[in-house]
Amino acid sequence: MTGHLFSFGHGYSSSALAARLVPQGWRITGTTREAHNADAIRASGVTPVIVPDQDIAPALREATHLLVCAAPDENGDPMLARYQDLLTEAAPHLTWVGYLSTTGVYGDHGGDWVDEDTALSPATRRGQMRVEAENAWTAFCAANTLPLSIFRLAGIYGPGRGPFAKVRAGTARRIIKDGQVFSRTHVEDIAQVLEAAINRPQCSGIFNVCDDDPAPPQDVIAYAAELLGLPLPEAVDFETAELSPMARSFYAESKKVRNDRIKNDLGVRLLYPDYKTGLEALLKAEENAG
Repeated sequence: MTGHLFSFGHGYSSSALAARLVPQGWRITGTTREAHNADAIRASGVTPVIVPDQDIAPALREATHLLVCAAPDENGDPMLARYQDLLTEAAPHLTWVGYLSTTGVYGDHGGDWVDEDTALSPATRRGQMRVEAENAWTAFCAANTLPLSIFRLAGIYGPGRGPFAKVRAGTARRIIKDGQVFSRTHVEDIAQVLEAAINRPQCSGIFNVCDDDPAPPQDVIAYAAELLGLPLPEAVDFETAELSPMARSFYAESKKVRNDRIKNDLGVRLLYPDYKTGLEALLKAEENAG
């Protein structure tokens, strides 16, 4: 299958998807708010559109697939807020719509398991805005008879987004909060889940995207140090740790996320089923790159 994917808010995860699709002959248009990103987007084989300065209408009218990656704000989902009339016009020739959300919509579950059927109870305003955006896209797609897949992403890591730089610099800390556990996902697994969903448009719905091994964040930092052969970073109690409000808010939620649906419905076999294999691969890639 090939087509024309319109990627709204083209960034880290959608770039990994593009790296899979472009060699297959896909045409991809990606929007960015930053003009300085356009050259890098173009170099990856994706046609950049700078919003809101440039008109997205010509590309959107020709798109067969739509992936929405931009985060919502207090005004709601930015694509629906600005381009709903244009989206309605484009709807008849769209065969697939994907929305990148977050497992933050589930809120805090005290370290217990959640799945796609768990009631949504976000603990942060960011999570609440994601729920509102999910609902808005669900309503829009229902009104326009469009299949919608919502991908709830766990904490994302991958090339350029691993713990090694901080560990090497000596600035990494093991923040200890009793009972805290996170799920996470390698960006390449996000990309393969999205590709699998595009290839199975009949399997629309909600999909948690995460690995098989929810773990305390301090364990990830410790394993990164072990791989590098460096001393174990300092352990710091969460209550007394100096953290930005954004960083502290991530610790407001503790849960383990089930991922059975991406395996059973989409046939995905994770490339990196746990953080250890993921970190090992990242370090090997760094070493191979010199």
